[in-house]
Amino acid sequence: MSNSNTQMHSERHSKMALIVGASQGIGLEFVRQLLQSNRAERIYATYRHPQSKLLAIADLRLRCLPMDITEEAQIASVVKEIQTETKVLHYVINCVGVLHDGEMQPEKSLRHINSEQLMHYFQVNSIGAVMLAKHIQPLFKHRDRSILATISAKVGSIGDNYLGGWYGYRASKAALNMFMRTTAIEYKRTCPRAIVVTLHPGTTDTQLSRPFQRNVLPEKLFSVERTVQQLLTVLDKLRESDSGEFFSWDGTRLPW
Repeated sequence: MSNSNTQMHSERHSKMALIVGASQGIGLEFVRQLLQSNRAERIYATYRHPQSKLLAIADLRLRCLPMDITEEAQIASVVKEIQTETKVLHYVINCVGVLHDGEMQPEKSLRHINSEQLMHYFQVNSIGAVMLAKHIQPLFKHRDRSILATISAKVGSIGDNYLGGWYGYRASKAALNMFMRTTAIEYKRTCPRAIVVTLHPGTTDTQLSRPFQRNVLPEKLFSVERTVQQLLTVLDKLRESDSGEFFSWDGTRLPW
């Protein structure tokens, strides 16, 4: 076998992963569990905060790259950097999301809405995700099963909205679901082995949910370890026919 064939054979069976938003919480735990389970021979992980615990992980399989998902030029730069090492990705898991940030809090009623906050929700929770899908598309054009999974939220379901409120967060997650559903349709033509899904992780004990945990039953509040274990189980069971769907942490389909 020639060297080039050996390289192709090796790359075909080497699982490559990209975790976006790995500074903390669910994203950081995905990195840890992928390393522990040896699911990927190479893991690229993006971070925004240089003081992240991610940078303290010493593992030769891990490469950390700074990136702000609201800056398309940074997404393109990271993808180009990855392409210097590999032409394929098998897992891309986007864990970026914002619910509150300093004085920014989810709106309880129409009188709390302002356009600047709405734009921020959409930039982080939805527009960044579809820009990521745009730039990583070439890395999914291969013959192996691959997954593009994005963390969404059950409150982004229009059909399941009975409580109201949280206008910007709900709407940006609903937009995320539509972006990923539409991406799945295009990927089916251009990257037929890619499975594109959005995931509801359940209420997880992270910085994002901490101010809103008071009324959550203890058994409904998941540790990040449990959340990621559950989501990996969902990802393992996905079939190509599941592409474009919205799944809860227990594997059930959620309404749009």
